[in-house]
Amino acid sequence: MRLPKLRLPRPDLSALRPKGDRKPEFRLPGLRGGRPSQGMIALFAFAGAGAFAVFIAMTAAAVIERRSLKAVNYALGNEGITWVEASADGMLVILSGTAPNEAARFRAVNIAGTVIDSGRVRDELQVTPATSIEAPRFSIEMLRNDDGIQLIGLLPEGEAEATLTAAAEELSRGIAVADMLETAAYAPPESWQAAFDFGLAALRLLPRSKISVAADAVAVTAIATSEAEKRTLESELARLRPEGLALSIDISAPRPVITPFTLRFVKDAQGARFDACSADTDAARTRILAAATAAGLEGKASCTVGLGVPSPRWAEAAEAAIRAIAAMGQGTVTFSDADISLVAAEGTEQAAFDRALGELEAALPQAFSLDATLPRPDAAAAGPAEFTATLNPEGRVEMRGRLTDELQRAAVDSLAKAAFGAGRVYNATRLDAELPDGWPVRVLAGLEALAELDEGNLLVREDTVEVSGVTGSLSASDRVSQILSGKLGQGQQFKVSVRYDEERDPLAALPTPQECLATVNGLLAGQKITFPPGSAEIDAQTGQLMTRIADTLNECAVMPLEIAGHTDSQGSEEGNRALSQARAEAVLLALQGRRVEVGQMRAVGYGESRPIADNDTEQGREANRRIEFTLIGAPAVATAAADPSAAPPATATAAADGTVIPALAPPSDGAACVANITALLERDKITFDPGSDDISDASRPLVAALSELLGQCPGVPIEVAGHTDSQGTERNNRTLSEDRAKAVLVALAESGVDVSTLKAVGYGEESPIADNGTEEGREANRRIEFTLIGAPATPATDTAAAPAAPAGAAAPADAAAETSPATAQAAPQETPDFSNDTSPSVAPQEKTLRPTARPANNG
Repeated sequence: MRLPKLRLPRPDLSALRPKGDRKPEFRLPGLRGGRPSQGMIALFAFAGAGAFAVFIAMTAAAVIERRSLKAVNYALGNEGITWVEASADGMLVILSGTAPNEAARFRAVNIAGTVIDSGRVRDELQVTPATSIEAPRFSIEMLRNDDGIQLIGLLPEGEAEATLTAAAEELSRGIAVADMLETAAYAPPESWQAAFDFGLAALRLLPRSKISVAADAVAVTAIATSEAEKRTLESELARLRPEGLALSIDISAPRPVITPFTLRFVKDAQGARFDACSADTDAARTRILAAATAAGLEGKASCTVGLGVPSPRWAEAAEAAIRAIAAMGQGTVTFSDADISLVAAEGTEQAAFDRALGELEAALPQAFSLDATLPRPDAAAAGPAEFTATLNPEGRVEMRGRLTDELQRAAVDSLAKAAFGAGRVYNATRLDAELPDGWPVRVLAGLEALAELDEGNLLVREDTVEVSGVTGSLSASDRVSQILSGKLGQGQQFKVSVRYDEERDPLAALPTPQECLATVNGLLAGQKITFPPGSAEIDAQTGQLMTRIADTLNECAVMPLEIAGHTDSQGSEEGNRALSQARAEAVLLALQGRRVEVGQMRAVGYGESRPIADNDTEQGREANRRIEFTLIGAPAVATAAADPSAAPPATATAAADGTVIPALAPPSDGAACVANITALLERDKITFDPGSDDISDASRPLVAALSELLGQCPGVPIEVAGHTDSQGTERNNRTLSEDRAKAVLVALAESGVDVSTLKAVGYGEESPIADNGTEEGREANRRIEFTLIGAPATPATDTAAAPAAPAGAAAPADAAAETSPATAQAAPQETPDFSNDTSPSVAPQEKTLRPTARPANNG
């Protein structure tokens, strides 16, 4: 609004002139007695009201804009719409942004219109241009077990669904197939058919499995009945895998259920031996075999680890019984679950028998019952009654001797036909009603035991049952003893003489991982894998060698291998390490391209850190430029010295490529046991996920190797110590190190190690062995150490006192024995008593080990 101009009359200045002593007076026209006129008051009031109205209007507009934006943004946020940007212009709310589609744009405008007046909403939204609909990802899950088959997934339209359903119905043998398959009318990827055919073949091969099939990958999870079947299945799947298909295989072989749980140890004129041996853990097996060796057992003996043990103190009872046989000189002890039958040899002195029996009864755990017999010369069995059965190499069985009546003859004939075949049984027995009590049970048990052999003889008499023969199964002798001890009962005598013939064993021809690696190293001894200078591309002339290596690996079971690349010392250390890594990965890819299953292989580049010859000569540099294959978790590898005259120790095995692999002797005491563990950890370390106590997948083979070493020395008191770097708080580092040490104990317990004498301790950052100011030092400080409890403590290495060893270099065995905390000498130790020990420990079943969240890396 425009205000009117105010015209004031010119003032009379004469009135302002002083007259005499009179003070000047100031007056404005329109003021009466110094007061403003009514016009002036009205004018000022009107101007103030206008300014106030403008202020109120601007404030109200700002409040309305702010409240409108807040309400619209709140409503859009509640609906999960984050792609809209709202702005205000006076009473208007403007919506801008890019909607994923037209429906989303319309929905956003409607939501804003429900909060404020829709007339105040201005739609300036853009819509993403429409694109063509992509084909879905085809995949199927196939689950097969004894209860049937389940099919879940999406297939392309065509014959695939009918083919899969027909195969599943054929395999399910009358059980309804759970068909949850769907189809889509889209063209599948080019690799889909090959993956689908492979998955179908795997479903037919694996009776208990889960198979996940996609166009680019197949994952197989299955259960095998034994380690031998596991190796066979892995080899067959590797052979069937199409070229270029990523395959993940996870086949587990659970321990067998042994019933009855049997052990039979014999010591006679022929020496000490096991007719059957069962154990519940690897540690128990080691203890039992050690007791048998002390009792006179020579050579290699086997003992099956399985489920069904009647008492967790099985190994303790077996050790006591074997010691009793050794104390008597000769005899037989048989375990059938918790029933123990001990028979001394004829001629055993009564005093020796009583002394050994008394010590055995005192040492036996409470769950076991003992029946002991000292035969007398006049207690020999009388009478000619006997039953014989002969099994020839063609599988025909001939039965002769005596049976009680027609009912038993019919039962024996039926059992023989069921076990050996209806057309392969010859029955020439006769009836005798005066046979001893229990005769039918002895005959039937003997025939069932004879059926476990490929060729053999059965002799049943009043006082004994004897089974002898030849078999192609390593577990046949165990099975025969289990049958006889379980069927005959406690206190009954029997004799087992079963010889293993490797030529009859269909699984003996499968090479072991060590044999496969030896074959590969033999190929590398004749020709090495070469590369152009400074390149990671394999030479064309090496192609045939790669094919021969791939053929060798395809004939073996899937095994964890490290493909190690090495260079000479020319160039920078980092450049050489990167080049060796690229060359190792090139070899891995070349093997994968030749249909080798590489899921358990890893490529590692060591650069110039592990020379086997002098880098000052061309011949030495050529020898150092190499590719090596090593079993992950195998004993430590020590590089040869640069001095060519240096010879490997007599106990070592020299590989074809110049690598020296020390052969670790069985430990003589606890210090030697821990020294072997330290030697293994010097080559490879246990790693964890960053900031976590979860053991990395790459370290699982190493934990398995540690389990084997610990199985050689049960009862040794060992401290498993966890260490971290200095990143993070001291308290969190100590907690994390303790949790990691406990995680190692849990993993060892799951592998069958008796961890009752192992103790987990976390030291955090307080015992560094390297400088925490560098990444290499922090990596060295993040470690797990095994130390003999009771050994003198070894101070941490002062990194400033001596130069660090080259990365990856393995210390000599003698030096390791001097500097490693795990090899400190200590007096012979008995099994320690941890009853008053309140330090951190862990039981085998503990698996809830999770540290609190922490900002430090400590990978």
